[in-house]
Amino acid sequence: MHTFLRSVTDLVTTKKGAWITLAIWIVVAAILSITAPSSKDYSVNNVTTLYPETSPSEIAQQKIDQHFKEDEGMPAILVFKTKESHLNLDELLEVTEEIFNTEIPYVKSVIPLHLMPPEATASFISEDNQAAFLPILFEEDMTSKEINVGLDEIYPIVHANPTLQMFVTGPAGIAVDATELFSRADLVLLFSTIGIILVLLIFTYRSPLLALIPLFAAIFVYAVADRLLGLLGLSGIELASQSLSIMMILLFAVVIDYSLFIFSRFREELRKYEDKYEAMRLSMRELGIPIFYSGSTILLAMLVLFAANFGDYKNFAPIFSIAVLVVMLSSITLIPTLFTLFGRRSFWPKIPRVGDEVIRTSSLWSKVGRTVSTRPILSVVLILGFLLITSSNIFTITYEYNTMKSFPDDMPSRIGYDILEDKFSKGTLAPTTVILESNEQVTEEKQQEIASLLNDQEIVHSVRVSNRTEDDQIIQFDLTFKEDPYDVQTIDALENMMKEGNEFLAKAEVKGEFYFAGETAASVDNRNVNNRDLIVIVIAETILIFTMLIFLTRSVSISTLMMGTILLSFLAALGLGTFLSGYIFDVHSISNRVPVYAFVFLVALGIDYNIFLVSRFLEEKKHHPVKDAVARAVAHTGGVISSAGIILAATFAVLITQPVEVLYIFGFIVAIGILMDTFLIRGILLPGLLVLLEKNEHIRLIKRNK
Repeated sequence: MHTFLRSVTDLVTTKKGAWITLAIWIVVAAILSITAPSSKDYSVNNVTTLYPETSPSEIAQQKIDQHFKEDEGMPAILVFKTKESHLNLDELLEVTEEIFNTEIPYVKSVIPLHLMPPEATASFISEDNQAAFLPILFEEDMTSKEINVGLDEIYPIVHANPTLQMFVTGPAGIAVDATELFSRADLVLLFSTIGIILVLLIFTYRSPLLALIPLFAAIFVYAVADRLLGLLGLSGIELASQSLSIMMILLFAVVIDYSLFIFSRFREELRKYEDKYEAMRLSMRELGIPIFYSGSTILLAMLVLFAANFGDYKNFAPIFSIAVLVVMLSSITLIPTLFTLFGRRSFWPKIPRVGDEVIRTSSLWSKVGRTVSTRPILSVVLILGFLLITSSNIFTITYEYNTMKSFPDDMPSRIGYDILEDKFSKGTLAPTTVILESNEQVTEEKQQEIASLLNDQEIVHSVRVSNRTEDDQIIQFDLTFKEDPYDVQTIDALENMMKEGNEFLAKAEVKGEFYFAGETAASVDNRNVNNRDLIVIVIAETILIFTMLIFLTRSVSISTLMMGTILLSFLAALGLGTFLSGYIFDVHSISNRVPVYAFVFLVALGIDYNIFLVSRFLEEKKHHPVKDAVARAVAHTGGVISSAGIILAATFAVLITQPVEVLYIFGFIVAIGILMDTFLIRGILLPGLLVLLEKNEHIRLIKRNK
């Protein structure tokens, strides 16, 4: 691999090779822009299948589809709120009757509220008589555009009554709002990312070209990756909007990172060699391997996601893998080519000249390197203490399973949901569907007995028979909890019921099996699948990256230090990030997806800086004693890694502009973790540990010789 990489980088850094490389990238980008669609053309709000087909809630849904297909569709809940002191029931029923009698496109059914007896109607009206709701059912697999067509027929009917406000919630309402939300958010994210990178690069390096060249490369690489992902979408693979948003951040961040490492080494070599092609050739000979291993660790982290069971994680795998492959290819071809063609002009107005000082002994990182190498124990103890204290907060983290709570407060479907939560019994927001499948007829008496047994369970509010097959062998119950259907207490209660299902049937002397579907049942699967994926991803990614580090360093001990410090950094970032989120964003419960997202990105990206530091340390160690090698490695890499880390952290922090809570909390935690990796891990902890490691090995060697 070393020989192959050197042959590639030697080729692209010649005068002829540089122009040919640039021409190839331009031609490929042009062909893709003409022939391939954009990834946005195939983006979806949510992955269709979140859990494996063998998950209990999925099996239950299959049973519902099998036995009660006519009741299936995409539900929406029309939430009405009066502008007066109380609802006028007659006016409300007139509105719902007109909705029922109107041929609304894509609507499968509407609850006939106006035909129901008063006692039944009362269950759809709040106790304070200020709000009401009307369930409707859209046809299956409707797009948000098609749902909007139906809603456009409903809004005028409601607005004809000046005293009523209507908010559409439920899966259909959320789908419509989420589509609009992400369409606006993606533009904000793109321009915010470009803007903050441009500002930070100009502020840091005071050179317009050093800011524009990496940014141009990132935009170019993004254009190619976007079209390749469009082809992926064309092939039938789902492209989740959330995955595409994070992919864009990852791509820009890594391209800028590699650009900074390349131009930093290029500037160093230009102070030794007059010829720019020779300077870049020698730069890439030293950087090619670290960049390859760095990119490979990110790629491995993304490929590990194919082993996940959770749909969102699995969706990341192909999207991120393609993006990382394009970035890796650009880092050894396009980026060095652009810097080579611009040459010394890239650094204007501070143009490097042959004979300029390579390392300034008065620089901050030169001083840090000398301090850490001479006082390694103090340095290590201080940083380890801080990391352990912040890591301890992970034991206080609480998780949120209600995805609706992740959306903005002013989103219409969120407002409708909040009204339902405030005005009605919490459990009515998302009843649990219980399917009893038996090989023999279940009498009405037995049905009521089973309903009574279910009703006696912890925090259950009510259970009623809602449907049955003609032979009375398949019975459907609607179960409502007293507490929020997404609350951990409710999830625990349902999971216990799922485990004790056979006992209920035995008490009722009925042979059969229970299946549980609905939001709470899905939350049970969510928790179990996520816990399984977290364990699998952490173990697999750690083993693969650790193996990759051994190949790079040829040292198990150094690889152990690199991997151990980055894992501790992840725990510290997660602990500190969740702690600060409560004070900064008033978010005290995070999505259980955040730790997985944070682990994948923090380990994959954080290890980059360790790789570049250790690679430089091993290079310096060939010519200098260990302490001097550590000090020189910190001094040489300090400026560029700290700059790269700040820009990388700021890039992920751009996710804070996103309106979805899971994204901005994830971006915030990753930004904190990257800053820790940049300044604490790579700058102090790992260099100190390297000195102590070499010192201990030296002592053992002396004892062995005695």
